[in-house]
Amino acid sequence: MDLINTISVWLLPLLFAITFHEAAHAYVARFLGDPTASQLGRVSLNPIRHIDPFGTVLLPGLLLFAHSPFLFGYAKPVPVNFRALRNPRMGMVLVAAAGPAMNIALAIAAALSFHLVAYLPPAVAQWTALNLKNAVVINAVLAVFNLFPLPPLDGGRIAVGLLPTALGRWLARLEPYGMMILIGLIMCCRCWAGNSASTLDLCPTPSPPRPAPSSGSSCRSRQTCNVADCACSDDAVFR
Repeated sequence: MDLINTISVWLLPLLFAITFHEAAHAYVARFLGDPTASQLGRVSLNPIRHIDPFGTVLLPGLLLFAHSPFLFGYAKPVPVNFRALRNPRMGMVLVAAAGPAMNIALAIAAALSFHLVAYLPPAVAQWTALNLKNAVVINAVLAVFNLFPLPPLDGGRIAVGLLPTALGRWLARLEPYGMMILIGLIMCCRCWAGNSASTLDLCPTPSPPRPAPSSGSSCRSRQTCNVADCACSDDAVFR
């Protein structure tokens, strides 16, 4: 029962986030003049039309069962013919920005919906609160991740459209290698974060105070205790 509850409070927000993200791309592309996604049925909130068997189901499920510290997934890419857009350069920027903008809107809507949890029955309130919390996290992460300025991510396409032509063409040439570069950056960041966490002790445990020497102890005993106290203090300072 706990496993089913865990899957429901993570998989449902992820499914909604990915579905609305891709549908936003398709809708804006159709609005700006490209009917490709619409002809393929991608202007839809039906999750089945956007689900990728590996990226939407298998990959998040494996990360969940492995107790991964993060959850990641993706849907079928929305096909867009940028030459069919009325203004190809600016149209590419708007189509690319539609996905992250939708995720930001969903995150805000989920955060505002927390006010309604108090009116729900206790048995449903906790489950709903977990869904809303995960919806905020997932949509915020998807928005920030997709805005990274590297093709084929949305942020890369936005940058290609906004940069001067020469820089935009240079950045666009990185698209075939974009995912490999991104995976390499993620692995480097995780290794760096792990090394930093292992060497930095932000909350050191204070050493227990040593008992004061009794008045009847000899001078030799008091001297030994004082030396030990100094050594203990030095170790705490330079840890």
